[in-house]
Amino acid sequence: MSSKPSASRLAAPLGDITLSTLTAGFIAVLIGYTSSAVIIFQAAEAAGASQAQIGSWMWALGIGSGLTTIVFSWRYRMPLLTAWSTPGAALLATSLPGVAMSDAVGAFLFSALLITLCGVTGLFERLMHRLPRALASALLAGVLLRFGLDLFMAMERNLSLPLAMCVAYLAGKRFWPRYAIPMVLAVGIAMALFEGSLHLGEVTPALASPDFIMPSFSLSAIIGVGVPLFVVTMASQNLPGIAAIRAAGYTPPISPLIGGTGITTLALAPFGGFALNLAAISAAVCQGPEAHADPERRYTAGLAAGGFYLLLGLFGATVTSLFAAFPAELVMAVAGLALLPTLGGGLADALGNTEHRDAALVTFLITASGISLAGIGAAFWGLVGGLVTLWVLRRRA
Repeated sequence: MSSKPSASRLAAPLGDITLSTLTAGFIAVLIGYTSSAVIIFQAAEAAGASQAQIGSWMWALGIGSGLTTIVFSWRYRMPLLTAWSTPGAALLATSLPGVAMSDAVGAFLFSALLITLCGVTGLFERLMHRLPRALASALLAGVLLRFGLDLFMAMERNLSLPLAMCVAYLAGKRFWPRYAIPMVLAVGIAMALFEGSLHLGEVTPALASPDFIMPSFSLSAIIGVGVPLFVVTMASQNLPGIAAIRAAGYTPPISPLIGGTGITTLALAPFGGFALNLAAISAAVCQGPEAHADPERRYTAGLAAGGFYLLLGLFGATVTSLFAAFPAELVMAVAGLALLPTLGGGLADALGNTEHRDAALVTFLITASGISLAGIGAAFWGLVGGLVTLWVLRRRA
């Protein structure tokens, strides 16, 4: 799909917004927050952040993700979602104890500067153009596999809720394919209310406020925090994020996207926005046919996701209590079902090309294993394994 929007897409997006795109945007944000909000709190606490500063972190990450998602999706008329670096947050939770908050912010700025340079110079995009589509699809499928497995593992914990949602999904796919996921979400909420596992009464809305921290630069923090954060964000987040975009058939210019997330991180790092990047897992919800049958209208799912990001960023102080109100089984089921078509498409794309099948299979298996070596996640090592396999087999041929 071209990086330039067609003339019809240059009109106001109101006519392109549907219930399915709004729902896809909400589910994408739901997946992002429920899967990593707790990790962000742990990372902030590891740096000795106060409650006000933790709220500022959530504000910065929500506002940054919302603005970049809306700008990218609107500019290129594609569902281009950003998020914060979840592996980066996990890295910070273990590496920030003993590091002053000001030094941590300095490390965030250093990492953001490196990401910006990768985008401005076009180095990362040139490398991605050499990546076979089969390996990109295998990488995406490996990242998404856990969500497909979680769908059925949730039944071990609470059979009735995920089972009812699966029935709703099959019925929706059979009779109303466009509204299958909205039906799943509605049935899940209704079942959770019936079972008494949805605790919305415990949510107390409160606005978050930004808390500026003057950065300081420590060589030990830059080497021990800034450099690993940059590597993890690029290898474990931006790489599968680009794979998700291309596996969905979209071809936007990569350099402006990488550079844009880097510049936004530079602006928000003093408030706790440690790393923004292209989203992969949550983005897949908005980039597949479940969001909209017409690929050229799925960009409104990105606009919806950006709006929900902004809303939750403003109310960052209540994010944890809000998403804690949803039972874990509901989140696992709706994420698994929403990503099922994308997972299937990724596997078909990865294994359909016999020339690249072995390399794609290695990429898929390593990525799905979830291994972490040298602080770098499985997505990077899966790609390394696939490229090595491809190189060896081509030399043999």
